[in-house]
Amino acid sequence: MNGLAQLPGWAAAGVSLLLIVGASIVLIGALGLLRLPSFYQRIHGPAIIVTLGAGCLLMASMLYFTVAQSRLVIHEIIISVFLLMTAPVVTMTIMRAAVYRDLRARRHDSGVAAGDVYGPADPPREPGE
Repeated sequence: MNGLAQLPGWAAAGVSLLLIVGASIVLIGALGLLRLPSFYQRIHGPAIIVTLGAGCLLMASMLYFTVAQSRLVIHEIIISVFLLMTAPVVTMTIMRAAVYRDLRARRHDSGVAAGDVYGPADPPREPGE
């Protein structure tokens, strides 16, 4: 017999709710990744929404194992802290690399020059100009 049969009803309801909410959020983020047209729009799905979905899944795991083992299980908190600390840094690094790539390639239609945040790179000057 496994721990699922001995889980109280309130814990099973909480775990089920967190799993459904987390899986739905991850699915919405994945669909946004497929649906949005440009890279700069697509980066928001994994960066924001999937992080929240993973947090719900980790909370469901923490609740299940805490109730099943009758002791506080904090491994998921450590994973959540690591995820929340690294996800924005990775997203920012990927975005900066894409902006740098588009500016170097002088791709004005990629969304880099929108809003006049990053101007297009100046063309190289000939000697004597």
